[in-house]
Amino acid sequence: MAKYLVIVESPAKVKTIKKFLGANYEVVASNGHVRDFPKSQLGFDADNDYEPKYITIRGKGDILAKLRKEAKKAEKVYLATDPDREGEAISWHLSKALKLEDKKMYRITFNEITKTAVKESLKHARAIDQDLVDAQQARRMLDRMVGYRISPILWAKVKRGLSAGRVQSVALRLIADREEEINAFVPEEYWSLEAQFDVKGEKKPLTAKFYGTTEEKLEIHSEEEMQQILKNVQGASFAVTDVKKGERTKKAPLPFTTSTLQQEASKVLNFSTSKTMRLAQQLYEGVDIGKQGTVGIITYLRTDSTRISDEAARMAEEYILQNHGETYLRQGGAKKSSDKKIQDAHEAIRPTDINRLPAMVKEYLSRDQFRLYQLIWKRFAASCMADARYSTTSVKIDGGGYRFTVAASSVAFDGFMSVYVQDDEEKSTGNTLVKALDKDSVLTLKELDDKQHFTQPPAHFTEAALVKTLEELGIGRPSTYAPTISTIIARRYMAKEGRNLYITEIGEVVNHMMKQAFPTIVESDFTANIEMLLDMVEEGKVNWKTIVSNFYPDLDEAVNHAEAELQKVKIEDEVSDVICELCGRNMVVKYGPHGKFLACPGFPDCRNTKPYLEKIGVPCPKCGKEIVLRRSSKGRKFYSCEGYPECDYISWKKPEPEEQKSLKVD
Repeated sequence: MAKYLVIVESPAKVKTIKKFLGANYEVVASNGHVRDFPKSQLGFDADNDYEPKYITIRGKGDILAKLRKEAKKAEKVYLATDPDREGEAISWHLSKALKLEDKKMYRITFNEITKTAVKESLKHARAIDQDLVDAQQARRMLDRMVGYRISPILWAKVKRGLSAGRVQSVALRLIADREEEINAFVPEEYWSLEAQFDVKGEKKPLTAKFYGTTEEKLEIHSEEEMQQILKNVQGASFAVTDVKKGERTKKAPLPFTTSTLQQEASKVLNFSTSKTMRLAQQLYEGVDIGKQGTVGIITYLRTDSTRISDEAARMAEEYILQNHGETYLRQGGAKKSSDKKIQDAHEAIRPTDINRLPAMVKEYLSRDQFRLYQLIWKRFAASCMADARYSTTSVKIDGGGYRFTVAASSVAFDGFMSVYVQDDEEKSTGNTLVKALDKDSVLTLKELDDKQHFTQPPAHFTEAALVKTLEELGIGRPSTYAPTISTIIARRYMAKEGRNLYITEIGEVVNHMMKQAFPTIVESDFTANIEMLLDMVEEGKVNWKTIVSNFYPDLDEAVNHAEAELQKVKIEDEVSDVICELCGRNMVVKYGPHGKFLACPGFPDCRNTKPYLEKIGVPCPKCGKEIVLRRSSKGRKFYSCEGYPECDYISWKKPEPEEQKSLKVD
């Protein structure tokens, strides 16, 4: 009979860990959380020192009964839930639900599901870290306060099924603010100028870019300015006045954190954040790789640390020496982040064994699992390798009082780039002819190429860009990025077209209400400060009840004020000039999942509805009828002729009155 019981979160880990530990250990899964706040209640007593109320999650009774039975038989119970705040809280809930005594209950954590890591964790069993538990309790209660107090206001004022969230509301505001920036953007004109020179003794011409005068850099803002420069340059004699050769270093990247993995997987593999986390979870929990059996092939996936263990660094060093040579080995070991905001004592995301090459496990993984594992493996290997070095050459060419420049670079030593090249890197740039130039080179102006440009608006957020911004602002933590984005999309607050995120009309309404009634909650600085306080709870520096007791009264006051104020401003249905052909009433504007639509005010007697066509005061460039604003099935704005489908003019961009071009979209 097994003497020891090990409780993990996921059933996927059971078989793997049982194989590592042998017959003396029974391994069972809790299937995630076993206790939570009641669904129908706020879950705490504000009049009783914010004491939380927990109940067994519906459907977990049989699991808990089995766990109690196994716990009674065991000499020791090891709680092996995930190594983060949430995992610590699950272990704490298990200890309460199973009524485990301290003398037989131990908490163990491992950063990777390998035999060495799991066995080593048993040697360092400890008590439950109450500070970690309290930090997670505080987070859950803060999120609950926002969701349970503000969401009913959205139901009453907009529609049922909407929700407010402490982190999602800030993310929504970021997207809305970016949309406003894009809509308010006014393009500015600028010009560029390139000159082609014939170089004596060379067959190929040399292309140089306009810099300015010989004294200072000059921006060209208009055609008049350009014409004056062209007039001065024509017929001038040019000479090479300076040639500088140098070297620059491209630093090896840090290994992946949750945020950087999500960003890179989005850019390189076109994975959504939720897909990246789902695949990473599978690689962490374990895959069957032939004779080795089931083993976790990456470390824990929720981390903001770039630290790697001494053992992993040693294995990486041996691999690089054996396969690339000493010149490719990073001097001083793997690079570490100086960022002080590290959530837990985690490692970076890395392969559990660098010698398990992607090609060796490809046949055992799905296509997407392989692509993600390969990305993680390459990034980790690169982080332990030497920096890349570029040879650079810059040339100044002067004539007629103006200066043109040429820059070129080539890889002198590829270093980490021998295994990992990021999306925005190139191995060489510039004109190879630059190497032959010196101050004695004879140049003849061959051709001038002037071009007009206009500045572009800020780019729409992608999932990768939003994750990066949330991390930079200190909003949320590794475990929150993917669910936050998934929730906003599921609520139809934003739509995803290709890689870009666009706010929907329902998202605009919710964001406007949140800014109006709860301005503090949607402030990024306020949310980041909450995260900092939660970190201090984890470190044992702040009592968790201090945070919730300071937060809730202000929220309660804001909710009461919003209920009173918003009720006074009753949102009347906007009456349109469209007549219902069934009953003769003027149709009104209503809100639906996809935005506005027209409905008969005689509902339920008359159920007539029509699409809402908002005229923008611009004639169709194809047929002269009115251009109207519409919404796609995903809620994104587009513009089309009111005569559609007879007239097929469609544009994603808001047309200007003088616009004559059309963009047809299938």
